[in-house]
Amino acid sequence: MEYRIEHDSMGEVKVPAEKYWGAQTQRSHENFPIGVGIETMPREITYAFGILKQAAARANHALKPEKMTEAKCAVIEQAAAEIAAGALNGHFPLVVWQTGSGTQSNMNANEVIANRANELAGERLCHPNDDVNMSQSSNDTFPTALHIAAVLSLEDRLLPAAEELIETFKELEAMHEGVVKSGRTHLQDAVPIAFSQEISGWRSSLERDCEMIRLALQPLYELALGGTAVGTGLNAPAGFAEKAAAEIAALTGKPFVTAVNKFHALSSRDELVFAHSAVKALAADMMKIANDVRWLASGPRCGLGEITIPANEPGSSIMPGKINPTQCEQVTMVAVQVMGNDTAVGFAASQGNFELNVFLPVIAYNFLQSTRLLSESIRAFNANCAVGIRADREKMRHNLYNSLMLVTALNPYIGYENAAQTAKLAFKENISLKEACVKLGFLTPERFDEVFHPEQMI
Repeated sequence: MEYRIEHDSMGEVKVPAEKYWGAQTQRSHENFPIGVGIETMPREITYAFGILKQAAARANHALKPEKMTEAKCAVIEQAAAEIAAGALNGHFPLVVWQTGSGTQSNMNANEVIANRANELAGERLCHPNDDVNMSQSSNDTFPTALHIAAVLSLEDRLLPAAEELIETFKELEAMHEGVVKSGRTHLQDAVPIAFSQEISGWRSSLERDCEMIRLALQPLYELALGGTAVGTGLNAPAGFAEKAAAEIAALTGKPFVTAVNKFHALSSRDELVFAHSAVKALAADMMKIANDVRWLASGPRCGLGEITIPANEPGSSIMPGKINPTQCEQVTMVAVQVMGNDTAVGFAASQGNFELNVFLPVIAYNFLQSTRLLSESIRAFNANCAVGIRADREKMRHNLYNSLMLVTALNPYIGYENAAQTAKLAFKENISLKEACVKLGFLTPERFDEVFHPEQMI
């Protein structure tokens, strides 16, 4: 491999000749051989750095044109745009497990942009610190990148995935209107419910989760950029924070604004804890829905068997013809991962000292993994399972009329205690509720038929 010599304030460093990164990136690459190639800084963060570096260049050009000249701004913007487009991903090798402020990842972006910008300019025009990082610090850029990445992952990935599943449930509700089945509580038979009503519970849960995620987005629109090292805005010109936030909003189409209090914006990650809790709520509901579906589809002969789901792949290497609810299983595993990530995000947000939280990369890693996995999980579940859910109407009717809890309909006519005796006798002697009620002398056969209508109990 060929190398070139780069230098920073600590001296010279050998860097692979074909890479745009510089000395500080190389030092981090060598000093943190932890999860290399596996736990790389999330690409959503790389993308967000491309956005914020474009915005910072524009703001600096507007406010400090004598330093951020038109020529510098143009090539920095172009290089940063290439990063945002994913064209330079191979020049971002750093892992999550680095400095807690994300300094090396900020410098990775600065160095790649500077070297690519100089290549575009045909001369050494831009310096990674003096030009690309002008009016910034790692301490305000990484939190800014994290908020940008979080907003985009929630708005453009997770919410659309959940909304697709919501639409599927709406279609299933309409398709199964009028289908009555046995309800269940505590995994025991309960009074009847329409299958469309059961599905509406799933849909409404997801709709409420989306409402909570949208609520959690509001504080994430506030950006730390402009606070520089400790929140005072040292070395940033007046108006930089507002101008940079406006440029980020223009580049992303999201309503980003500068944070009112930069000391909070650098030291606290409460907005991300709040947002991830909403993500966890969605994961919890997806866990419940997936479990409902696999219980209802259990069988095909020895389970509930009240619905059918698509058969996507063979379920066993030894049992021919076995089909498993694999999409439900991937949903529940992803939900478990998200719940674990929530613990990590919450604990990391509680750490750091004084003017800075120093657990930023691990928060980014867990938060973005949660949104990415849950988005993909919901989409796969929707496409490969939910759209194919169908009621087995005959089995639902059989279970409905075989349920002892239909005796609840008799409460107004024979009283709770007599109804309980009826259910117990029917179960003990394996006879119908009608037979038990008549045998106990509570109702005549004709009166029982007159008042007993399970389909009307919903």
